[in-house]
Amino acid sequence: MVKLSVIVPFRNVRPYAPDALRSLRANSADFGKGDIEFILVDDFSTDGTLELLERAEKEIPGAHLVRHRRPGGVSRARNTGLEAARGRYVTFLDGDDWTAPGHYRELLDAAESLGCDFLRTDHVRCTGRRRTLVRVPEGRRGTVLDPRDAILPAHRTTAVDYAYTWAGVYRRRLLDSGLLRFDDGLRTAEDRPWIWRLHREAASFAVVGLTGLFYRRGVPTSLTRTGDERQLDFLRAYDLLVEETSRDRDAAALLPKAVRTYCAVIHHHLTGDRFEPRLRRTLRARCAAALRRMPADLVEEALDAMDAERSARLRRLRRRPVLSSAPSAQAAPSPEAAR
Repeated sequence: MVKLSVIVPFRNVRPYAPDALRSLRANSADFGKGDIEFILVDDFSTDGTLELLERAEKEIPGAHLVRHRRPGGVSRARNTGLEAARGRYVTFLDGDDWTAPGHYRELLDAAESLGCDFLRTDHVRCTGRRRTLVRVPEGRRGTVLDPRDAILPAHRTTAVDYAYTWAGVYRRRLLDSGLLRFDDGLRTAEDRPWIWRLHREAASFAVVGLTGLFYRRGVPTSLTRTGDERQLDFLRAYDLLVEETSRDRDAAALLPKAVRTYCAVIHHHLTGDRFEPRLRRTLRARCAAALRRMPADLVEEALDAMDAERSARLRRLRRRPVLSSAPSAQAAPSPEAAR
């Protein structure tokens, strides 16, 4: 059986894909034949990325190319890779990022040694020539922990806030139980409800201090740099996170953290400058509706914990009159529309 499946979605990343592919090829040297597979998912690229992947499939041991006939987004691309994965462990990489030689060997060795459901790792954020080490916000390293215990406290950044899908490795049983699947309709923030599910429902996890992942910031085609309507999907992602957490057996303890996080993310988007005026109006209307949808007492608690400026901004928005013409953040696009 394949020991490790690496799922790598690509869409129109022709300038950056060679770095990712070279790193996969370098990592393949640490594994025996059939021990590692690289599932390259092309999400209907139109910039020459597909040609690079077709060549890589022939040149990189263990590489398999899967093509989407229409764009589906990163959630669907990862799900396509999960459907094809045969490994005892699964991990991810984005097509514009890369890994150091030996990273996947070290990652798999750590996973097999600790024997837990999933591992999380640190990573290196790359912005131009600047390199910054980003650590998992969990001080206990190399120790098997209960994932639920790493959600709280509500007032601190914890491991559940470190939602980078590719900064970890996951046992096969999580895939077989459906926990690794992403919500197909979400075009951004898809990793937020996903990481919360893992922490609520997996049995064990650990953090290890590997630093072989390189995350490229500032890519023009990345959704984090794009101010179109897809960015508004963060509202549906956090609605889903709050709704699922509200049904958890420990909802009374966990829901304040979910609501506080949602409020902070709403403020972050409101103060950004990516959106043109029409979309900013839609954003404000949907954020106001989101603040009113959440449990009122928990929203008050979250706003009380914020600094005065942020709290005042969100309180004003929450009192904003409801406009019947404002689109609902809960109205998800159909699967066909998301493709």
